[in-house]
Amino acid sequence: MKAVSWLVLRPGILALVAVVLVVALLLVKVLWAWTIPDLFPGAVAQGLVAGSITWMTSFKVALFVAVMAGLTGLGRGHKS
Repeated sequence: MKAVSWLVLRPGILALVAVVLVVALLLVKVLWAWTIPDLFPGAVAQGLVAGSITWMTSFKVALFVAVMAGLTGLGRGHKS
């Protein structure tokens, strides 16, 4: 019985992970396009910093942030 319930839950879990990934990437893209041109207008105008990023770049930024949060223990809930 336990194996059957796991097989039923697996597609739902995969769909939830996919939705969370897409939302995270969309959030990174929107926040980049919203903040970076305001913070660095000269660099964006000169082409030194991208004013908007691709989906792959947003994935890389999200992965970088997740790794750094994992290394610093941000998600572990430790009180300092």
